[in-house]
Amino acid sequence: MIEKIVILDFGSQYTQLIARRIRELNIYSEIVPYNKAVALDDSVKAIILSGSPFSVTDEKALQVDLMQYIGKRPVLGICYGAQYMAHKLGGKVERSEKREYGKANINKLVHSDPILQGISDSQVWMSHGDTITKLPKNCELLASTESIDVAAYKLDGYDTPVYGLQFHPEVTHSLEGKKILENFAVHIAKCSADWSPASFVEGTVAQLRDQIGDEHVIVGLSGGVDSTVAATLLHQAIGDRLTGIFVNNGLLRKGEFEEVLEIYRELNLNVKGVDASEAFYRELAGVSDPEKKRKVIGRVFIETFEAEAKELENISWLGQGTIYPDVIESISVHGPSVTIKSHHNVGGLPEKLNLKIVEPLRMLFKDEVRRVGRELGIPEHILGRHPFPGPGLGIRILGDLTPEKVTLLQEADAIFIKNLKKFNLYNKVWQAGTVLLPIKSVGVMGDERTYEQAVALRCVNSVDGMTAEWSRLSYDCLAAISSEIINNVKGINRVVYDISTKPPATIEWE
Repeated sequence: MIEKIVILDFGSQYTQLIARRIRELNIYSEIVPYNKAVALDDSVKAIILSGSPFSVTDEKALQVDLMQYIGKRPVLGICYGAQYMAHKLGGKVERSEKREYGKANINKLVHSDPILQGISDSQVWMSHGDTITKLPKNCELLASTESIDVAAYKLDGYDTPVYGLQFHPEVTHSLEGKKILENFAVHIAKCSADWSPASFVEGTVAQLRDQIGDEHVIVGLSGGVDSTVAATLLHQAIGDRLTGIFVNNGLLRKGEFEEVLEIYRELNLNVKGVDASEAFYRELAGVSDPEKKRKVIGRVFIETFEAEAKELENISWLGQGTIYPDVIESISVHGPSVTIKSHHNVGGLPEKLNLKIVEPLRMLFKDEVRRVGRELGIPEHILGRHPFPGPGLGIRILGDLTPEKVTLLQEADAIFIKNLKKFNLYNKVWQAGTVLLPIKSVGVMGDERTYEQAVALRCVNSVDGMTAEWSRLSYDCLAAISSEIINNVKGINRVVYDISTKPPATIEWE
């Protein structure tokens, strides 16, 4: 049984960071919507209430029955969670005249309390418009700041500890925030902190064997980290009862179809390569709307995969490389989420093929998937591959698609990636890709005037893609890439560099 800390999500932008910080302590954490009842079995060691964009004083403030957790498990409220507990248990929360956002310093610390042991008067990160102006009865003030009296408190009188923090310990700007979370998780909740890639592999392989039994699994492979690690886990559990299908949609990087198939042979995975590029090009002809392109690519993939699956016998399961950010996005605390862009997966296939779904990685973040891959012995050149969107170059060609545009982009993209490796930058950035723009610009080559297309280079640093910062590539590297593309890829005469962050921009342009 894996110990875990459950995080109730009230919609904060930092909720995933809480989960990540807990996992960095080698303790498994799980995010659930605030309104989903948590079964307090022996695996659940503590409950954390996240922050929220709502005010506890709003009529539509998100509500939860605190007494299903308080007194039964250690509870930690962060920002909204701390305000909500104070508000509901007899204290007072009021709108601040000025929203407190940014760095502050905690002081007047009660160092004798377990949650603050080893913590100094240090910087923390605030992000709130409400302030706790009165604490409930049987409540001990643990810390303040120059601006607010209540920065941390403890509720007494319950069988299990209850804490509230007005600041965000999960954010790196809270300099000793990770230590505070460790104090809560290890010293207060008594977690053993033994969750690791090795324990995950051992537990997951055993679980997959029990789950699948003697049945067969088919999995769609992309050459990416997620599907490769998922397939390797499944292979360890069931051996050759796993069959992989790798579809060439004609929108892969230059030479990637052959390269990826060779990688799977090295891993001894039972994989069939299917070149369906002509079918994809045919169906995408004249389609320029980004969502329509994604849907066409998804539909043709499903049709191709379905045709291949029907040739196999005794398949009962469909394996998927779903990871935790995908799961979180599908269970928004505010109900159905606004669609930013469609996820490219094998949606619809389980019903069409009457298959059960198995997702070995559905509770892992991207960096955790890589660590599991290393534990499985997957070579670093595979684990280090940059993320690549399911629709491939289809969403990096703005406007309609043609085989000629794909070839043009493949050549430019290959030069981009080659130079990142040449300048020893490939492994220092999270994702890089080239975008073919639907515009032409005037240029001069020799004594001739040109009127050709432009490409944008996109290179970002991130942990799991939920947020991203543009990468500060050296001028020498950018100059080399631009020069080589313009001099060697006929049809492109201008290269630009995208310096947008996510948010507000997305990593991909479509």
